[in-house]
Amino acid sequence: MIKASAPGKLYIAGEYAVLEPGNPALIVALDQFITVTLKKADTQGSICSSYSNGISIPWTRKNGKFYMDERDNPFSYIASSVMIVESYLKELGLPLKYFDLTIESELDNKDGRKYGLGSSGAVTIATIKAMLQFYDINYNAELLYKLAAITHLSLHSNGSFGDLAASSFEGWVAYSCFEKDWVLNHLENNSLTLVELLKRQWPKLMIEPLEAPTNLDLYIGWTGTPASTTLLVDTMNDEQHEMNGFYRDFLEKSANCVKDLIKAFKDGNIETFQEGIRLNRSLLTSLAQKSGVDIETEALLNLCQSAEEFGGAAKSSGAGGGDCGIVLFKKEDNASSMLEKWEEHGITNLPLKVYRTPNTTHQAIVSEV
Repeated sequence: MIKASAPGKLYIAGEYAVLEPGNPALIVALDQFITVTLKKADTQGSICSSYSNGISIPWTRKNGKFYMDERDNPFSYIASSVMIVESYLKELGLPLKYFDLTIESELDNKDGRKYGLGSSGAVTIATIKAMLQFYDINYNAELLYKLAAITHLSLHSNGSFGDLAASSFEGWVAYSCFEKDWVLNHLENNSLTLVELLKRQWPKLMIEPLEAPTNLDLYIGWTGTPASTTLLVDTMNDEQHEMNGFYRDFLEKSANCVKDLIKAFKDGNIETFQEGIRLNRSLLTSLAQKSGVDIETEALLNLCQSAEEFGGAAKSSGAGGGDCGIVLFKKEDNASSMLEKWEEHGITNLPLKVYRTPNTTHQAIVSEV
């Protein structure tokens, strides 16, 4: 039996602008996980999780390819992960096997409401990791990320894939997205094998693991209202054309802000880092006003104001519209008064920690312009 886990994530800075290839963001992996258990089966496999109410759904192969009746399939990310990895295994000349797969998630609360910690990314990484282990394939964080990115491209995801970077590289991660069209063209034209494509440098892709300053504390507040990242990003994409030069200006200002913020993070300059967080919040507020997309809801506004009142630097995390906000404090500052204010506003403090597998280091992927 194989067990593989992948952590959830939160965006710290660079939201929306990170959708533009080469535009940086800062993301963090957290100690809440999706765990995939995989065990060998004989003539048919199955997938089971809380998403299917604990019901085990069968899968088989048709013409050598993974097949699950679409009428029974709530597992699009998992099924696509299996198909992409099996294409990779076939290119490596390995015979395919059946298996039963079970998914357990910590990325939602007891009522089943999602916290906004990137469950689709985490389940993709955990599934790919479990399959590679099942077939005794050596892998690194870059291979996990790229297989997962191809999986999400196959599902026409409109995201930046930063959640995949955080779940595969873990810890604090500086990230910029690759040129999707470059990868899609190679996939559609079969100009490279999958193995060759995975070995190539992907234009503008940058994933750099970072060491956090020792005197930095991260607080996460959950508003209790789930948000749809896909819907918010779609709405923003529709509004881009109406914003003309404003959006290009936003992209440039966000890129400069996040680059400075990452430098301050590396230098351990907490005050400059906090100012960068505040500037990024201001840029997102301007974007929301111009586009009409509700990024900072009333609950997130209360979260941020409560933090700023007691010296923390705060903003929404991810696409906004609900889910979580983040606050950065110096360790010596007392956040207890902020937490009391949060409680008054119905905001839940999520006692999560930054997660990286102990004693592991991942080589950075350097952006190629």
